Amino acid sequence: MRKLIAEAIGTFILVGMGSLAIIGVGGAGEAANIVVIAIGFGLGLLAAIAVGGAVSGGHFNPAVTLGALLDKRIDPPAAAGYVIAQVVGAVAASGVIFTISDQATVASTKNLPGIVSELGAFTVEVVLTAIFVAVILTVTKRAPEHAMTVIPLTLLVIHAVGIPFSGASVNPARSLAPAIVSADYASIGIYLTAPFVGALVGWFVHRVLSAPDSESQVPAS
Repeated sequence: MRKLIAEAIGTFILVGMGSLAIIGVGGAGEAANIVVIAIGFGLGLLAAIAVGGAVSGGHFNPAVTLGALLDKRIDPPAAAGYVIAQVVGAVAASGVIFTISDQATVASTKNLPGIVSELGAFTVEVVLTAIFVAVILTVTKRAPEHAMTVIPLTLLVIHAVGIPFSGASVNPARSLAPAIVSADYASIGIYLTAPFVGALVGWFVHRVLSAPDSESQVPAS
């Protein structure tokens, strides 16, 4: 139960801080605004990891949980519980924003395709999520002491480069929450599918790069 609570609270922090950054700058219309939003999500993840990472492993994202499941770091029942907790935490964050603003403001925190088509946004989400999941799986395995720095910085950069194209979700819970609270489900299908496809790709990349090098096992003659 502690792990589920940690996932809910951590996701609440991540989505809450990122969404407040979006509202605070009035959207991602300017380059400087994109930087602020990226910092909001990056530092939001850093804070979430600091609060709940040691308890649950710090997923705070259904796509990350899928990556962990594929890598056999978590079993299916636990993964399902994590995803439910993440959605609850994300919806709670959007709900709090609704109480201090209005439905339209919550809707402004949604992910939507930017300067590309819906197919383009889907592709961007797959690629960015694949990078994110591959980084998480690799750094937590090879250099866990650097995870708290590398992972939030990766999310920050992902938002900085991805916002103009897809809004940079890489997190189905983060996208679903404002859609539910604002009752605006435009383009939600992209953000409920692409990150999971990206997680699968990211896990595959991690497995390929983490596989033992057969050549290195050949004794020197």
